[in-house]
Amino acid sequence: MSYSGGGAFSALGSRNYRLFFSGQAVSLTGFWIQRVAMGWLIYRLTDSPFLLGAVDFASQIPLLFLSTVAGVMMERWDLRRLMIICQTLCMVHAGFLAALTLTGTVQYWHVLALGVLLGIVNAFELPARQTFVVQLVDRPEDLSNAVALNSSLFNVARLIGPSVAGFCIAAFGEGICFGLNSAFYLATLLALMAMRLKPHRVEPSKEGFFEGLSSGIGYVRRFLPIRDVLLSLALLSFAGLPYLVLLPVFAKEILHGGPGLLGLLTGASGLGALVGSIRLAARKTPVGLMRVMALSMCGFGVALSCFALSDWALLSVPLIVFVGFCMVSILVAGNTVVQTLVEEDKRSRVMALYVVALTGTAPIGSLISGAVASLIGAQMALAIGGIVCLGAGMILVKRGDLLWSMAEPIYITKGLLVQSERGELPVVSDAF
Repeated sequence: MSYSGGGAFSALGSRNYRLFFSGQAVSLTGFWIQRVAMGWLIYRLTDSPFLLGAVDFASQIPLLFLSTVAGVMMERWDLRRLMIICQTLCMVHAGFLAALTLTGTVQYWHVLALGVLLGIVNAFELPARQTFVVQLVDRPEDLSNAVALNSSLFNVARLIGPSVAGFCIAAFGEGICFGLNSAFYLATLLALMAMRLKPHRVEPSKEGFFEGLSSGIGYVRRFLPIRDVLLSLALLSFAGLPYLVLLPVFAKEILHGGPGLLGLLTGASGLGALVGSIRLAARKTPVGLMRVMALSMCGFGVALSCFALSDWALLSVPLIVFVGFCMVSILVAGNTVVQTLVEEDKRSRVMALYVVALTGTAPIGSLISGAVASLIGAQMALAIGGIVCLGAGMILVKRGDLLWSMAEPIYITKGLLVQSERGELPVVSDAF
């Protein structure tokens, strides 16, 4: 069998996707500038790993409760208009935080409260963005390439943003970083306004709100490939991704550095992630992505545990590069599997559940990791998370045959997998 896909940059052939990609290139750089500055500001104000994790909890817990609601409602909404509203609110949020910091009046409770408000906005913006991508590509076969390019862009921004943040924090303080992020949101807003979208009609479900919510959850529960992806992402988000929240602790307390080292660690993780996303963008087939996800989960767990136990910066930096590589391989593979397998009339609801799995569980993990780090140290807390991810990856490897047997007919039906002239089939254990 072969895949009817395009090249490594085929999605950029679609004008609307090019606009979205360009706007996000600027906006996501601002996002990473603010993320690094936020972590440094909180730790400077509190010197507490627990309170550092608490802000991450506050900013993401709304996604756990509101994203599934948003997924059902979005089937009846104009996604571009929703994106414009959400991006505008994010711009105002960053501007207000900049004003508080630059005037020297910022306090911990300000950051916490603003984090909750941003989380409410993101509960609608993130599922909308995931669902919106399918409207931006002219050819359905370019969807998986668009997912991988989005991840590549996210990680280029992760490479550039922390370096800019480290310089700005050292030279001017955190407030300038928040101001830059506010200004950078204009790029995405302009891109959204310039798009010429074709009518994208998906017949809204005639079910009531609760029936629609229940049927979406039931669909994921019954269809094992998507269910296993979402469960794996939830576990990764809960046990593994809190390393991003604890990086200020490692930079300052374990590796005895400052904002420059924090920027280096975050950028190194972004470099590994960039390499991983480019590698997956070059793939022409969804075949094998579940296996990529499973093996990457194993590699992530091992590398994260080793990073956690290292107190030598020269070792920690290459380890965090590999952590980033494995992390983005998991995320891109998982997103692509879900986007290419999901039934069109359930896309909004399933992508909302994807957001819940990936980001809704993160605040609980961040809060628990911060609390555990305060009790037994950040190194042991992160090492335990790595071991949990390793175990999840090993389970996913063992289930590969079963998952592929369920996914293969759907790929054939959608025209993403076509039988070759010789009628050969991929080896099941290597295919998924």
